[in-house]
Amino acid sequence: MTSNFSALTFASEATVVPEHGPDAYERVSYYNGITGDSDHPELVYRSDHLTTPFPKPAGRFAPSPQEEKGSLGPVVLWIGVQSGSTSSDTAHDVSQEILALLRKNEVEDVVASGPPFMPHADSTDATHYTRRFLTTLIAVPLTTEDMEDHDSQGTLTLWFHENKDDGGNPSNKAYGVSNCHVLRRNTTINYVHKGAAAKHRVFMCGMRRFQRGLDDITKTIADDVYMAGLYARQIAKLQAGEDQSLQRAKKMKRSQNQLDRLRDEVAKYWSNINLQRNIGYVEYAPAVKVDEGRTNYTTDCHWGVFLAAEAKVKHAFEGNVVDLGCALSSSGRTTFKYPKDSKLRIFGCATREDLAASAEFDNEGQRCFMVGKNGSTTDLTVGRFSGPESFTRNAVGVESRELAIYNSGNKIEVFSAKGDSGSLVWHMKDDMARIVGQLHSGGNKGGSAHNHMKRKFRDADFYRTT
Repeated sequence: MTSNFSALTFASEATVVPEHGPDAYERVSYYNGITGDSDHPELVYRSDHLTTPFPKPAGRFAPSPQEEKGSLGPVVLWIGVQSGSTSSDTAHDVSQEILALLRKNEVEDVVASGPPFMPHADSTDATHYTRRFLTTLIAVPLTTEDMEDHDSQGTLTLWFHENKDDGGNPSNKAYGVSNCHVLRRNTTINYVHKGAAAKHRVFMCGMRRFQRGLDDITKTIADDVYMAGLYARQIAKLQAGEDQSLQRAKKMKRSQNQLDRLRDEVAKYWSNINLQRNIGYVEYAPAVKVDEGRTNYTTDCHWGVFLAAEAKVKHAFEGNVVDLGCALSSSGRTTFKYPKDSKLRIFGCATREDLAASAEFDNEGQRCFMVGKNGSTTDLTVGRFSGPESFTRNAVGVESRELAIYNSGNKIEVFSAKGDSGSLVWHMKDDMARIVGQLHSGGNKGGSAHNHMKRKFRDADFYRTT
């Protein structure tokens, strides 16, 4: 046993582990004990390898992990293949179709299919901004099964943890928030998912937004190729082996390699919306209506939530963070404290007093209340709260209040567009981003600053980072 373990340790250091495959120890140990001799099969692939690491002994005589008495693990679908006849990568691809078939036939509690969200990359990584549409930072592009058929898409507002269920019991559930009309076609009735009822799946990126993400990566690669060629010509002209242009050319080459790998990964592992971009299902969406408390704010009842698949979200979750990306620069004269790695954390809400009397002034000495939002269509934009509340009347004559936002600065740039519905509108105060409201239409209108989700989820925590 000792010599065998030593051999495994040596092999694991010398063998390249496939992207979806187990390491050497797990491969030969996973099925250990299911036969009366040592002729047990080797593991090729398991679908939850990213979220459930295989336990390993911590020392030479460390005891094996023991399951809690009476507990059962997940149902395992065991598929046998001839030794050496397939790879772990092929097994991964086939498993996604099997898992999708199980879900289609209402076999629940199977391991979530597809890769988890991508982790956010720091600003030194060339893929930092181009990967944003596949990360958990707020502004995740969303669509659902019935909405994708109509090319209807929206944006994640916030994440939150339930903490306690309706019965007061501890809960580890994580939810995503967006507009009701992003998650449901019929917004005139209250929707609550119950028991074994069919689930309305939520997907990260509709096909149009996913293709845009791929196009952004391709364009960035093309831009880098052009700049690398320009620097190469400068090098040849100056004939300076270690001149600054050479260093820039080397940097561009590294960027190209990073972007090429990202494009290949996205195309291979994220292209299938049903198998690879399923991130949960709609659990609760109240009908769209003007608030019953007679405040007449539409957004009091213009939201819905989906239960997030833990295996998809947990790995890369960082909390409610805005990716400032390349839209704002950390250089130049400004009172704005640029956050580390371009990640602006959301904490707290703007008050009525903040909205009524801003402490900020524009270039002309006029008071102004500046807000930002990050949407899946127009990305990061900045606007100005107009001050007075606007009143709108819908098709059946119901009037509602809304907070109007108009464009900021001299650029001809809209604050929002179709596909941005659900975007969080926020305001900077004391170097923190504070919630103002939720965008609920393609026009330039912000939502109410009041957070009424607490009525349904009384113990909701919007500020956790894990």
